[in-house]
Amino acid sequence: MTRLPILTLAGLAVVGAAGAQSANAQLAEGSGREAVEAACSSCHVPALITRSSGYSADHWRSLIATMIDPAAAPEQTDQIVRYLAANYPPNTDRAATPAAVTLNLDFEEWVVPTLGQRSRDPVEAPDGAIWWVGQMGNVIGRIDPSTGDMKEWPLPPQALPHSVNIGPDGHAWYMGNGNATIGRLNPETGDIVEFKMPDAESRDPHTAEFDSDGILWFTMQRSNRVGRLDPETGDIQIAEMPSPNSRPYGIKVASDGSLWIACNGGPCIVNMDPETMEMREIKISENQTTVRRLDIADDGSIWFVNSGEGKLGRYSPSSDEVQQWDSPSGPQSHPYAIAIVDGMVWYNESGVRPDMLVRFDPGSETFASWPVPSGDVYAGIIRHMRPDRDGNLLIHQSSTNRIMRVATK
Repeated sequence: MTRLPILTLAGLAVVGAAGAQSANAQLAEGSGREAVEAACSSCHVPALITRSSGYSADHWRSLIATMIDPAAAPEQTDQIVRYLAANYPPNTDRAATPAAVTLNLDFEEWVVPTLGQRSRDPVEAPDGAIWWVGQMGNVIGRIDPSTGDMKEWPLPPQALPHSVNIGPDGHAWYMGNGNATIGRLNPETGDIVEFKMPDAESRDPHTAEFDSDGILWFTMQRSNRVGRLDPETGDIQIAEMPSPNSRPYGIKVASDGSLWIACNGGPCIVNMDPETMEMREIKISENQTTVRRLDIADDGSIWFVNSGEGKLGRYSPSSDEVQQWDSPSGPQSHPYAIAIVDGMVWYNESGVRPDMLVRFDPGSETFASWPVPSGDVYAGIIRHMRPDRDGNLLIHQSSTNRIMRVATK
């Protein structure tokens, strides 16, 4: 296990939408404030504490222990815990509004080895192994669910991996969000090959999907671009989004081979032709809409999370119509990740505490929702979810180093 020094509390994602955070927030006056500023500010803006749902002393201590080794500086840890518990106790300022449930969910979890790594974006390999990346820990990892055994591989400096996919070659492909690369790890040898972006403006590979021909398609949020990588040749081609500041985020491949892309910076989803890389933008009605992610149903309809308005949406390519439903926790719920399993639409509400896992039944147009556990606290945000081969959901709680599998039946 890698032990981080006491002055880096990486992973304290105890608020919801990143866009709601204020870097100018001020910590409350009180004994221990300086220790908290010194320990936390190297990795976190103060708003991650001031806008949190708060914790008891035991729960603050439990959360901190997922980021650093408290035994390395026990007196400093005690001072930090006392300050946080006194000034930021549990509150209901951003409480979720649960929807009635019709079944019990089983949350199976694994605590990954490296502290503070912000584990995220799990995906299943054909052999049943579950892969994840630890963005702040700069690692990629693999779980054997049958035994619980885990292995981590360190990545090249500043790769800061954002997501991972398993290619047709059986290798793990990760997005080097921090060093403008896409990396390929051979799990048999541990060898890593990096594919560098072709120009300086393409700087942040983000989320990716393989198509049926083995081509890897990926988004670059800050660069406002979408790319394709041919693993056979290493050739990378780039296309700019139709509108400035669209901030492409989630991406999916449709049955006809076309790409569907979510706009995290504006009220749109985008359809791309895989041959020409030409894009068609579909506007979503609300001006405040931002779309983190989307998924594609068997009938070809595009389901998306209207993150800015707190809604779930569906776009029908055949009729060019958009329909939306209010999420149970309302306009500030900030839906984030999304996946369709057996016709049911699953997503999470990241702007409330606890982070809620929501299921929508398109037939009855009804919702159900469950709080997502994270050890003995509720701390974290699901940023990506994908089904495994058995129809379970793979999710994560990066604040507490957890990868989870949710039985949905």
